[in-house]
Amino acid sequence: MTDPSQYVRQRHNDGSRDVRWPAAPEPLAVPLYDNHAHLEIADGDEPRTLAEQLELAVGVGVMGVVQAGGDIESSVWSAEAAASHPRVLAAVAIHPNEAPAYEEAGRLDEAIAVIDELAAQPRVRAIGETGLDFFRTEPDGIPAQLRSFEAHIELAKKHDLAMQIHDRDAHDAVLDALERVGAPARTVFHCFSGDDAMARIAAERGYYLSFAGNVTFKNAQNLRDALAVTPRERILVETDAPFLTPIPHRGRPNAPYLIPVTVRFMAAELGADLDEFCAQVAANTLAVYGAFED
Repeated sequence: MTDPSQYVRQRHNDGSRDVRWPAAPEPLAVPLYDNHAHLEIADGDEPRTLAEQLELAVGVGVMGVVQAGGDIESSVWSAEAAASHPRVLAAVAIHPNEAPAYEEAGRLDEAIAVIDELAAQPRVRAIGETGLDFFRTEPDGIPAQLRSFEAHIELAKKHDLAMQIHDRDAHDAVLDALERVGAPARTVFHCFSGDDAMARIAAERGYYLSFAGNVTFKNAQNLRDALAVTPRERILVETDAPFLTPIPHRGRPNAPYLIPVTVRFMAAELGADLDEFCAQVAANTLAVYGAFED
């Protein structure tokens, strides 16, 4: 049994990052949720426990977190965290960058079988993160990624779960696979990385787009363009913690309590009333994953 009070791994730090935790932002008047985080990864000058992360999040109006796995170990940790904490739901999967290594070791089918077993647990509400990554994986690893992705799509449909997609430099291939295999009813592009044209296609197909802290980055106009054309009822927000910390804290440790920074930026970018926007994004999250507290 994995202990969710212990970390799975430590985020690499070569000494060039500022690892001090940012100050907590002003609390939101209308609460919402972080729909994708990796709280099994320790970060910061003083790593915080899962319970501490959740307490800080609730203090600023972030009432729950979807904790995402990317291999067997982190997926088991995610499921155990969700079973232990009413403010955590789990997503479980083999990350596309891990799939070639499992395949090379002759363990990809075994790993997918573990995900299948975890997916049956009541507080596992998504298959993710799965998808395709043509940035980090060499061409000879792409067949394993595709096989894994297609298997995960089938698992999401088998268990009637949402699916969180990792898509890096693979937009067309991801969209093609979803059409070929048949997308799950609730499909989320985690940390959406496309442009407005892709956002329109995704919205037409009924997919959800989840925006992370990088929507605030100066060089991410494509994400702001995508946000502008995405129907409000298809928008989600996430941290991808401990990564993608929003401006003005870029490079420092990220965590669910910083969601208000990103969501305030998104509402301002859209010219939306903050409270109405938070209410819509919260409703979207619950529509995708169901209630956090039983």
